Amino acid sequence: MTSPAESSSPSSTRGWVERALSPIAEVRAGEAATALLLTGTMFVLLGAYYMLKTAREALILADGGAEVKAYSSAGQAVLLLALVPMFSALASRVDRMKLIRWVTLAFVVQIGLFILASGSGLRIGIPYFLWVGIFNTMVIAQFWAFANDLYTPDQGKRLFPLLGLGSSLGAFLGSLQAAPLARAFGPLPLMGIAAGLVCVCIVLAYGANRANRATHTAAQAKAAEVPLGKEGAFSLVFGNRYLLLIGILMVLLNVVNTSGEYLFGRLVTEEAVARFGSDAAGHEAREKFVGGVYGNLFSYVNFVGLFLQLFVVSRLFKWLGVEKSLYIHPIVALLGYTFMLRTPSVQTVGLFKIADNAIDYSLGNTTKQALWLPTSREAKYKAKQAVDSFFVRAGDVLQAVIVWAGHAASFGIPAFAAMNVVLTLGWLAVVHFLGGEHHRLVATARQEPARQVTHS
Repeated sequence: MTSPAESSSPSSTRGWVERALSPIAEVRAGEAATALLLTGTMFVLLGAYYMLKTAREALILADGGAEVKAYSSAGQAVLLLALVPMFSALASRVDRMKLIRWVTLAFVVQIGLFILASGSGLRIGIPYFLWVGIFNTMVIAQFWAFANDLYTPDQGKRLFPLLGLGSSLGAFLGSLQAAPLARAFGPLPLMGIAAGLVCVCIVLAYGANRANRATHTAAQAKAAEVPLGKEGAFSLVFGNRYLLLIGILMVLLNVVNTSGEYLFGRLVTEEAVARFGSDAAGHEAREKFVGGVYGNLFSYVNFVGLFLQLFVVSRLFKWLGVEKSLYIHPIVALLGYTFMLRTPSVQTVGLFKIADNAIDYSLGNTTKQALWLPTSREAKYKAKQAVDSFFVRAGDVLQAVIVWAGHAASFGIPAFAAMNVVLTLGWLAVVHFLGGEHHRLVATARQEPARQVTHS
């Protein structure tokens, strides 16, 4: 569906808002209101998520959370096998704004139930830990699906870097504010604040929908509000080559990334023991060393990721396009894990993890969302839920199995790095085939904008 705004030239009648946003994204005349409302939605949503996540850490400690963390991904994957089909069934019965309203409000009500249960003396740490992981995948995927539904592939290519900036800033400021709020009020009021912010996201989404409708004809606006078809989320994914490739990409990316986090953590721990010993006398020194290393890592990742989102992502999208931009992250990962085949140091691996995570949070996240632009509305809402929730958690489970098998085989860091090299080569192969499919779908969408691209 081509909007009037899309057909205008980049510079025609652009106001001061569009010009002010030009260093971040190419916003054309008539697009600023929708883009800013969607950016605000992502900003508030990610800020709320990091408040819920901070409350999770406080609550899970009371319930012996170390073991729960180890098995939570498997539990979430099992729950999502039931929740994703339920979401698909609802999406087939209501229009997109009712879908967003009712699904989001359901999660808000659940926050309230957790607050009431904890206030009554019940131990909610374990179920809340599982719930936050599902909220993180389902609700965020839903709002990105909404953004994909509002934009054509060409518009999304230009404007998604701005939405990604809202997401990055929300995550950064949300995590920054969550700690003092938790110290001042405790986890339950923090959850209440987050619930209020999630409700604000619904209001912003309605505003974005209204602003977007103003740029379309009455027929186009009416067609966009029609409920989705009856096909289920998993049927869409496994019946479509392009969607299945996205699912495989998410599994491989998640396995490689979480394995890298494990390797870095293991290396930092080994370095702490080498410096301060493994006995009780060196416990405090080891804690300070590990905390200092991770504190620096997170600070640099946030700074570099924000810089990339502000000044680099939109230019890469413009110069390379979505397909070629997909190659950047796995190439960086391949170089990093190849280097780790030798004896790496905390400093050198830390530099790699800064680049790896910063690219993942900025360019990687924006590119993954842009992959859904040329798909059907059914795929954007239903299949995206399956991929961004179940397939992501399946990657976590697979990574846990790999770590367990590696420990059983007494693998050292180079052996684990070698496994990641092989997995990253597979990641690159998927990117190659995915890029070709994406190019074909975008060409089809440009030639026949009214056609729904559901099957290969």
